[in-house]
Amino acid sequence: MSVKVRFFARFRELLGTDIVTEPKAGTSLAALVSGIAQKNKEGYDAIFDEQGSFREFVILMRNGKRVETADAGKTIVADGDEIAVFPPVAGG
Repeated sequence: MSVKVRFFARFRELLGTDIVTEPKAGTSLAALVSGIAQKNKEGYDAIFDEQGSFREFVILMRNGKRVETADAGKTIVADGDEIAVFPPVAGG
């Protein structure tokens, strides 16, 4: 199984982008992002809080559709998925 994970803005600076990974079957979206983010402490701390939960402002998308961070632990990734992780969006 192959899944592409794309980090944007500040997250990209810390963790890179277009990361292709091969998670085990049954891997949740939360576990996938956590596993990649743990490779860089600053990147992990930017996305996750002290309890290992997504920070309130993190935006997750799976194949172009928003996934609430509260649902990421029970959302199972599938072969060919493209996951996007965004920091808060600001602008005017």
